[in-house]
Amino acid sequence: MTRVHFQKHASKIIYILLLACSTGITAQQNPEKKLGTWYMYGGSHTLSENWSIKSLAHFRMFEPVSELQQSLLRFGANYKINKTLSVTAGYAYLDTDATYKQEGGTFGEHRIYEDFIIDHLAEKLKLNHRFRLEHRFFETDTQHWIRYQLTASYPLSSKWSTYIFDEVFLNFQGDTFAQNWLGAGLAYKLSKEVKVKAGYMNIAQNNANFDRLQIGIVITTDHRKNN
Repeated sequence: MTRVHFQKHASKIIYILLLACSTGITAQQNPEKKLGTWYMYGGSHTLSENWSIKSLAHFRMFEPVSELQQSLLRFGANYKINKTLSVTAGYAYLDTDATYKQEGGTFGEHRIYEDFIIDHLAEKLKLNHRFRLEHRFFETDTQHWIRYQLTASYPLSSKWSTYIFDEVFLNFQGDTFAQNWLGAGLAYKLSKEVKVKAGYMNIAQNNANFDRLQIGIVITTDHRKNN
């Protein structure tokens, strides 16, 4: 093999190795390849027969315990119309990192939302329908979304229960269908006020798909005075 041929073959090999390394790095940087985790808190605090306060905090990670993708804080006032129907209005703030292991992708977002909620039982199966109108305020843009979530939960014992949910996101800008969240999990009742849960969720978007674990705690308190 002449020196010229050797240099040509060596150049090709180096090019292929660099391309493989570049492809490997790109795959490692792809958040769709990662199993992230959402750490969640949810609170419901009853003030009277009709009124309660809802609180929520999420820390959503690209990876199990690192690379924070989004933090979310939400508060709302809920009015119970009857045993089946209730409405909620509230405010949320989100801090989002749209990139993965890169700089410069963080932005803040304010939201105002209104919920219409229907709860009913089919024997032991509890069904919850939540219709949400959401107004998202960015620095240079305002968007309006409609969300519908169906949750079904079933008691396995006095302590354990299982649940499954699906939520569809629609917006008034661009493509009407924006996202779909599908998930399921188990919940364990630690006490009358505290419940913990763990599950899995798939996030399907128009151009991306993510798998997420969910670990949460739910605290329910009752501040009504005893008669």
